[in-house]
Amino acid sequence: MDIEKEQYYRNDELKIYRGEDFVVSKYIRIHQPTLNEICDFGEQEYYSMIYNFTATPQSIKVQLWDMNIDYTEITPYELFYQMLYKIFPQEKTSIIFGDLDFTKFQVMQRKDDESILLYQEINGESVIIDEYTYNMIVDYICKVHFIERDFKVPANNSTKMVLIEDARDEQNRNKNKEYHSQLKNLISSMINSEGFKYNHAQVWDMKINAFMDSVKRIGKIKNADLLLQSGYSGFGVNLKDIDKKQLDWLGELE
Repeated sequence: MDIEKEQYYRNDELKIYRGEDFVVSKYIRIHQPTLNEICDFGEQEYYSMIYNFTATPQSIKVQLWDMNIDYTEITPYELFYQMLYKIFPQEKTSIIFGDLDFTKFQVMQRKDDESILLYQEINGESVIIDEYTYNMIVDYICKVHFIERDFKVPANNSTKMVLIEDARDEQNRNKNKEYHSQLKNLISSMINSEGFKYNHAQVWDMKINAFMDSVKRIGKIKNADLLLQSGYSGFGVNLKDIDKKQLDWLGELE
């Protein structure tokens, strides 16, 4: 699976941070919403759509198993064109895909290499999502939202069954839980954090990637400061034992 991940299209991280729309093709444009747009659209509906769109077989292993599908024998792209794209009518994806209606795509096969693709016509023109385009879209959405997809493959059948049952137990524990906002506490924390430059009125105009980047960056800066203060105090941690990545507040975010 690591090899498979390396084959994914790599989007420009700086352009994602800038927040402009990403044009995949003439009729496929991905809009990066602001916090205000997400709030108006409905946060729960938004994140449900995002996580379903970027799902891997591993992330819905229980549902697949109950349909007699072994999640280790299907790829993310196969999952998408066999099942997932059908659950995205235009009103569910309009916040990022505008007028594009995924339910109007049809599964087709190329004659030259027999590869599978999704196809529809818009204004007499062909709109295609093949595996490369799918990877491009999903990579963009994951980078925007700091989503790490699950590609883990169990070592053997026994481990696979344990993972399925663990996932089922977690699903049962969570099925009756009331939804609570993912963003409310983050927004509240950030506008009350030293170093964050936006107040309550201004923060809603931030694009989601820039906001989530700020959440992670300020956390990284504070963690580095605490470790350095503790290390230099002479009574705290030994800085030689600390991963240098934790001290580098300019480094990559995880």
